[in-house]
Amino acid sequence: MKILILNGPNLNLLGRREPSIYGNLTFDEFFDSLKKKYTNIELQYYQSNVEGEIINKLHEVGFSFDGVILNAGAYTHTSVAIGDAIKGIETSVIEVHISNIQARENFRHISYIAPNAKGIIAGFGLQSYELAIQSFL
Repeated sequence: MKILILNGPNLNLLGRREPSIYGNLTFDEFFDSLKKKYTNIELQYYQSNVEGEIINKLHEVGFSFDGVILNAGAYTHTSVAIGDAIKGIETSVIEVHISNIQARENFRHISYIAPNAKGIIAGFGLQSYELAIQSFL
């Protein structure tokens, strides 16, 4: 089984950015722990602050991977193009968020990804990613 974790803008700052919301662990540290725990899965990780690069990555893996776990960050609420990219691929995508986006600003309550995603997991910190992995198993 091949699963890509795809993170969007500003998630490269995890561990340093707003630790009260996002915690103190870097994503690389967390990803290493996932790889050790899920040795039977080929886990890959990609992060970009650029919308087009996220779309390109979805196109690249969208017909050959078993799943994509996508935290598109703020692009969740603004990018029709990422939503269309998900609609155009065969691989199932799960939308994840570290924080509970429904408990945050009103603009974060809208997702252009959700209508094309297999499901949404939000508000469980970094464990949201692990819950998404488990949904693919």
